[in-house]
Amino acid sequence: MSYLSLSNTSLLAIAICFMVICLAVICLRVVSQLKAKQALKEELAQHDNFALGISFASEISVVIATVAFLFDEISISAAQSNPLKMIVLIVLLFTFIKVGHLIHRKWILHRFNEEAAILKQNVCAALVDSGMLIANCIITLGLYSWSHTQGFSSLLIAFVSFFLLQTIFALDSKFREYRFARANQGASLQSNFNLENTSIGIRYAGKSIGLALAIYAGLASATFHSGKMVENLFTLALHCGTMWLLLYLLTTIIKFISLPNIDTELEIDHQDNIGIACIEFAVFSAIGYLLISMFSI
Repeated sequence: MSYLSLSNTSLLAIAICFMVICLAVICLRVVSQLKAKQALKEELAQHDNFALGISFASEISVVIATVAFLFDEISISAAQSNPLKMIVLIVLLFTFIKVGHLIHRKWILHRFNEEAAILKQNVCAALVDSGMLIANCIITLGLYSWSHTQGFSSLLIAFVSFFLLQTIFALDSKFREYRFARANQGASLQSNFNLENTSIGIRYAGKSIGLALAIYAGLASATFHSGKMVENLFTLALHCGTMWLLLYLLTTIIKFISLPNIDTELEIDHQDNIGIACIEFAVFSAIGYLLISMFSI
């Protein structure tokens, strides 16, 4: 009787997947060292830069998750028969994730230099940046699952849809900034990131990841119309917009039940209450996953 069900094909898939991950992580380490302008070992181990460690950890997790997702979507036989397609897909996925990350840094939070703040050991900045990186990874993988890009027309639809989803992120961020300013006498959320309030970073990351999961649910519930740009954009706007509203509705109810008579804005914005921030992170992430479970086709 055989208790180990791993086949030679499975072992080969694991080996290839792991080799790709190792190569990507090596490239990532080199890029991180260039950004830090010194050896990564010195910055992490000698200077104890927790912020850079958080940022680097999120990048590693995104690399591994992306490659693992792709190898799960495409069979090993298909990868062996057309390795060029695999390489192109990996490059495209990482390109989309990086572009989304840059949009977040340069447009959505254009008044806050996350990269410089991370090098100055700002943990809040690292949490904000890592949250959006993971969020962009989630929506990129969701876009691939939705469109299963096979040709130029599908790629073009995915490209335009990606920017539509970034617009949702931008609107959500503006909404968060508006709520923060209203609760804090007109103070700027982006300026407060520089104050190294860790709980604000945790909350922001949680809401970003929760929104990304909600958008993934919207993508998973939407039908892809091959070659039809307008229909796809309208479908995505409707589905993802609905999930966005459901995310905030359900999280508001859960927070009201779990945190009665607690002013979460006061606790997080002024008292740096990491416990409350972690609860918000958990609620948004869990509700986002709930939407995926409930609405995926």
